[in-house]
Amino acid sequence: MTKQVILTGLRANNDLHLGNYLGALLPIVDLANSQAGKYQINLFVPDLHSFTTPIDHTKLYRQIIVSLKFFVAAGLDINNKDLFLYRQSFIPAHSELAWILNCFTGFGELTRMTEFKDKSARIGKDHIGVGQFDYPPLMAADILLYDALYVPVGDDQRQHLEFTRTIAERLNNKFGKLFTIPKSTSEQHVFFGNDQGVRVRDLQEPTKKMSKSDETGKGVIFLSDSPTLAKKKIMSATTDSLGRIAYNRAEQPGLTNLIDMLAQMTNKSVGDICKKYVGHAQYGPLKSELADAIAEFLSKFQSKLTKVDEKSLIRKLQVSEEAMNKQANLKLIKIQQAVGLRK
Repeated sequence: MTKQVILTGLRANNDLHLGNYLGALLPIVDLANSQAGKYQINLFVPDLHSFTTPIDHTKLYRQIIVSLKFFVAAGLDINNKDLFLYRQSFIPAHSELAWILNCFTGFGELTRMTEFKDKSARIGKDHIGVGQFDYPPLMAADILLYDALYVPVGDDQRQHLEFTRTIAERLNNKFGKLFTIPKSTSEQHVFFGNDQGVRVRDLQEPTKKMSKSDETGKGVIFLSDSPTLAKKKIMSATTDSLGRIAYNRAEQPGLTNLIDMLAQMTNKSVGDICKKYVGHAQYGPLKSELADAIAEFLSKFQSKLTKVDEKSLIRKLQVSEEAMNKQANLKLIKIQQAVGLRK
């Protein structure tokens, strides 16, 4: 395999919602379909990372397959020979390299990770799992095993990408050229573009991003929602009492979120939507157009989902995992030799 590698993934979760679709899933599919051929595309399911949050372990295996079917329904071309679709836990080299990286990582480095600090402050250090603390070395292993240059990351993952670069440089300095250093965050943004997916806000609390952690479900459009239920959620979305539509995230976050969503769902610019609605006193027509657009999208998407050939998907996983095990093991033996574990 001689092509440069783009590596990306999305955690397994069959409660995917519209925010996941627009902000992560669709950009990943577009990236894979447009760049496969020029690059080797590693699209993996970080199933080991799933344990960093509470999950139903009896459903995880099936959730992974269902999540991958969402990708195919969204247009992922699994027949492309330069696309490798695999599960993290099916490549044992990820876990071994993570352990090796651990042994060259400072305790203080990991305690300074913003995501760990925020979560441990929220739930308490006695209750947060060591896996959350140890997340960055495993993420680094995911990237470094394949010499990935390009890794599209969100704001919450920038620090982890920089850690990956740091630990790779550290081992290269100690043992010689072991790893390809992934591009810096700024270089990633130049390559992928600064806009790597829209952020959809909660329909009831538009200052927060749409999230499955919403216990009521009223603020979230799940991809499994019926079109009728989705329309009901949109029509009851929180707006304001100002009586005039404006695109102003600070003063009218609810309306601004609806405008953003409508632009995405109709493939129009925000400017076009604003020309149609900004200045109007009635909020109903905006909500109705968005509700209809989302209902139509869900109807079509759910129809595509039922037509995904699961047997073909499983075959793609098996072929990809065989290839990725070979590639990862070639890298791992080089590392094992460098640190004295192999001749």
